[in-house]
Amino acid sequence: MDILIEKYPEGRFDMVFADPPYFLSNGGITCHAGKRVKVDKGQWDQSQGAELNHEFNLAWLSRCQALLKANGTLWVSGTHHVIYSVGYAMQQLGMKILNDITWEKPNPPPNLSCRYFTHSTETLIWSAKNDKSKHCFNYEAIREMNGGKQMKSVWTLTAPKRDEKEFGKHPTQKPVALLERIILASTNERDWIMDPFSGSSTTGVAAIKTQRRFVGIEFDLDFLELSAKRLAQAISMR
Repeated sequence: MDILIEKYPEGRFDMVFADPPYFLSNGGITCHAGKRVKVDKGQWDQSQGAELNHEFNLAWLSRCQALLKANGTLWVSGTHHVIYSVGYAMQQLGMKILNDITWEKPNPPPNLSCRYFTHSTETLIWSAKNDKSKHCFNYEAIREMNGGKQMKSVWTLTAPKRDEKEFGKHPTQKPVALLERIILASTNERDWIMDPFSGSSTTGVAAIKTQRRFVGIEFDLDFLELSAKRLAQAISMR
């Protein structure tokens, strides 16, 4: 991201979507395909403690803020493990929080410990670069998408469909429908979108489908290969 900041000191992107590490991979268990499995998404998802985790969030958020155009917006997805740190960091950086969206998953993994309510949501925070930003919100398009009614801040969307995992899957892969809704709500055609934790490039696939331009950042070579296949398929189907 620092290279992009040097190249575009006044900001380049109309929107950033980020799905950062949730810091979940610390020996817990979950249910996958009916089996009890460890929560181990990789070293990148291991917590370093509250203070270091927050420093990490503050660092990448400040870079994303610098890369936004004056009227650009930032979306961040997360669970309770990370999202409160993200929201606080946004306020520290002078960003303006516009909405918090609850993404409800209708068929979440079961609660194996029976000691908590079943985790069935993620939170999305939508923020403007600062309190002077005149952010884009395509109200009429979103109302039309919602059957002519105002769209509320609770969205019920299923997990990624089987065909979205045709070339392989990422452990935190988001459904294309979620990213399409976000992009259609807060950008216009030909706008530039950036994802600093691109994973399998769901953001890029949704950007291509909605006629936006996309830049993604990913360090894992396997996920880069997966991204290339998904993006090539999305381009071929335009």
